[in-house]
Amino acid sequence: MKSPPSSVMRPSRRRRMTFIVAFSVGLAGLVALGVGAVAWAWLGGALGSRPPGPVPEGMVWIPPGKFRMGDSQGLFPDAEPVHEVELDGFWMDETEVTNAQFARFVEETGYVTVAERAPDPAEFPGAKPELLVPGSIVYLPPKEPTSLDNYLAWWRYVPGANWRHPEGPGSDIKDRMDHPVVHVCWFDAVAYAEWAGKRLPTEAEWEYAARGGLDQKPYVWGEERNPSGRWMANNWQGDFPNTNSALDGYKTTAPVRSFPPNGYGLYDMSGNVWEWCSDWYRPDYYRMSPRKNPQGPDGASSFDPLEPGIPKRVQRGGSFMCADSYCIRYMPAGRGKGEPKSAAWHIGFRCVRSAR
Repeated sequence: MKSPPSSVMRPSRRRRMTFIVAFSVGLAGLVALGVGAVAWAWLGGALGSRPPGPVPEGMVWIPPGKFRMGDSQGLFPDAEPVHEVELDGFWMDETEVTNAQFARFVEETGYVTVAERAPDPAEFPGAKPELLVPGSIVYLPPKEPTSLDNYLAWWRYVPGANWRHPEGPGSDIKDRMDHPVVHVCWFDAVAYAEWAGKRLPTEAEWEYAARGGLDQKPYVWGEERNPSGRWMANNWQGDFPNTNSALDGYKTTAPVRSFPPNGYGLYDMSGNVWEWCSDWYRPDYYRMSPRKNPQGPDGASSFDPLEPGIPKRVQRGGSFMCADSYCIRYMPAGRGKGEPKSAAWHIGFRCVRSAR
């Protein structure tokens, strides 16, 4: 299985203008877990490390240790080479941040997400002022068979779409308060994390936690995609991008904790929604990454060869939009990326807290 470049999966901030302009002319519109001896050797016995102090509500202790980071199966060129990383221990949210949690943040602070604000005309030169309205990017089934390269056939910039209205005006989250919040950009996620006394995970922290003590397994739960015939994550089944058969029980987001946790007790480290990380993105970063507590490249060197000149932050975990025929980046080695002000209906986040 080969996974296409992750920027193909959804448009960047620059491409958001394409959706806005297209909207104006009516075109695109805008567990069986097995921890073997090898895994224990790499972790160096870290699973026995005791957490420091009381457990923060809703968080899980991720012990200090070493692991092999990256892709050893030749599926993700930007996740090579496999390299040893050593991390300090940290706390991580047991689940992705939910609508209920984000609503409390908004209620207490009055925060307005980027998708709820009108786009800055300076960022979209040439766009008609009347089209620069608040909104976000939403999936709509294509009306006819289309090439998988033509993402405009299923992504639309929808005015009025935001975390309160995931599919746009007329939709709401009243029955989705325990689902992960979506339509949050990197800056929205950072604002929430700071309010909560937390931070976004580094990419290395995220992958270490996602693997849950396993060494270089293809899935966060082990070797098989469907052990004993069971769906272990919320992703796409069926003919992408036309029909999601929802064999896993969900066509879009699922309530957090709907699927088994990984070896560290974390839910939805595979699928459901993409999760923002603190790192800037470079496809070659693993060739130069420091061994101890890597923080990612600096912003000035962030580079996506498919969209040169647009600095991007790392996203991890894949989403309910990941189909094996199109995107397998729900695997723990898979990397995603996004322009920091970009949001979409399959992007969320979770937080971490340093041990000290």
